[in-house]
Amino acid sequence: MDESVIYAKKYLEDLLSFFGLNTDVYATTEEDVIELSVPSTHMNGFLIGQRGETMRSLQYLVSMSLKTKGFEFTRVNVDIADYKKHRQDRLAEQALDWIARVKQSGQPMALRPMSAADRRIVHKVAGENDINTISEGEGRDRHVILQPGANQEEPAEPTDLEE
Repeated sequence: MDESVIYAKKYLEDLLSFFGLNTDVYATTEEDVIELSVPSTHMNGFLIGQRGETMRSLQYLVSMSLKTKGFEFTRVNVDIADYKKHRQDRLAEQALDWIARVKQSGQPMALRPMSAADRRIVHKVAGENDINTISEGEGRDRHVILQPGANQEEPAEPTDLEE
C-alpha cells in the first residue's frame, strides 16, 4: 500500500499546486482507505466547495488516477482543514438529540435523507446508545429510521419525520 499512498499524496499535492497552493499533504492509511489531509489555508472555502462538493471531486480525481495507474488500493478519503471530521462530530451530536427524543417518546423517528457516510455515523451512534436503526429508500431518498431499543416499547410505524 505504501506505493499507493505515496502516489496519492503526490498527485493531490500536484493538483493543489495548479490552484497556487503549495502545501504538504498529510497521508495515512486506515484499513484499505488512503486518508489524505490538507492543512487549513486561505483557500479552505474554495477547496471544500459548497457542501464539500469540490473536496469530493478532488477525492474522485485521486481515486481514478490510482485506478488508471493500476494500483491495488484505490479508496481515498480527502479532508481539507478537518472539514469532514468537524461535520461528523456535529452530526454525532445531532444524532444524540434524535436518540434522546426517540427514547423519551418511545416512537420511531424517520430522519431526512442522508449520504451513506452520514448514515454510517448515525447507525454507529445509535448502536452505542441502545437504539435500533434501519435504512430505507433508494438513492438520494435513502434515510435512517431510529427505533427504540429492545428494552423499550416499539410502535410499528415512524411517527416523527425530522426535517
